[in-house]
Amino acid sequence: MGLPVRNWQRQVDLKKAIAEKHSKAQTNRIVQYVGHDKKRFDELVKVFLEGDELILQRAGWPLSYCVQDNPSLILPHLGKLLKLLERNDVHNAVTRNIVRMLQDVTIPKRYQGQVMNCCFEFIAAPQQPAAVKAFSLTILENLAAHYPEIVPELKLIIAERWPHETAAFHSRARKILKKYP
Repeated sequence: MGLPVRNWQRQVDLKKAIAEKHSKAQTNRIVQYVGHDKKRFDELVKVFLEGDELILQRAGWPLSYCVQDNPSLILPHLGKLLKLLERNDVHNAVTRNIVRMLQDVTIPKRYQGQVMNCCFEFIAAPQQPAAVKAFSLTILENLAAHYPEIVPELKLIIAERWPHETAAFHSRARKILKKYP
């Protein structure tokens, strides 16, 4: 059973904590332990990037929640995460958590094209999980504010995929179509 957060004030082996238990409660303990601490966050990113497949999958959940609370902490690590995002051999939990993170981040200009390409590929791919597609739609909606020229392509892919997609896709797509009629 995971340690209560109050006992986590000292140094915690994040890799061990992630391997020990995979639950919402453990994720919340890790997120609370990391907090706004850049050093602890960097350690969590290291666990995420260097862990074996199971650790990689599990570390993504608390990492994505940390980014929701503190989006700027991920910026120094974006290049490495995007390389991971472009790989075809990672578990879909890894992809899902990276795109979940990117929804909450102001993506630096140098990465915007790369992120757009990945997201367009994800929403067009029938085999991608619903959450990856939904998060990708949100990222593309955010980027469309800076690149209105992507809107026609986004609308075209939404129209093509609409009959085959889930309620999550439809919900996010409707929002985009209302914003860009």
